Amino acid sequence: MNESDETQEHDEAAVPRWYVIQCKGGESFRAAEHLANQGYEVFHPVLEVQKKRRGKLTWITEPLFPYYLFIRLDRLVSNWRPIRSTRGVLKLVGFGDMPVAVNDGLVATLREHGSRRDQDTNLYFRAGDRVEITEGPFKDLQAVFASHKGEERAIVLLDLLHRQQRLEMPVSRLRRG
Repeated sequence: MNESDETQEHDEAAVPRWYVIQCKGGESFRAAEHLANQGYEVFHPVLEVQKKRRGKLTWITEPLFPYYLFIRLDRLVSNWRPIRSTRGVLKLVGFGDMPVAVNDGLVATLREHGSRRDQDTNLYFRAGDRVEITEGPFKDLQAVFASHKGEERAIVLLDLLHRQQRLEMPVSRLRRG
C-alpha cells in the first residue's frame, strides 16, 4: 500500500457515518437518551399514532423501528467502547465484529419524512368526518365516513349519480378531507 492509499483510507475513516444499534426489547427510547447524554449523535425515528387507551383516542409516540436506532460515528475519533455497555443497547449491527455503516441517504430521508404527527394518515375516523379517497377507482373524491368495519375496513358514503352510495374499502385508502 502506498502513501496516497493510506491517506485516502485515513480520510475515509475520519468521516462520520451512520451505524445501526440493536436495542434490548422495549428500550430504544432509554438507549437513545443514554447515548445522547454521553455526547453521541443519535437518530431515533418515531411515529405518532392514535391508539385507543381506556376507551379514548390518544396520541402515542412509537419507534419506527422498535428495536433499532442510528448513531453517527467515525472510525478514528469516536469512542466506541461505552456504546455496548450503555443501558438499553444490545449491540452494534454488523458482520462479525465489524459494524456496517448505513447509507447516509437513508437516514436523511427518514429525518425529512419522520418524527411528525401526520393528520393525513390518521386511521381513526368518526361517523360524519369528511374524508378523501387516496387510491383506487374513486381516488381524489370526497366522501363521508360512516363507520369502521373491523380494524382495517371502513364504510364511506360517496355521492354518485345524485345519491349517497355506501362503499366498503380499506381504511388505509382514506385521509382527512
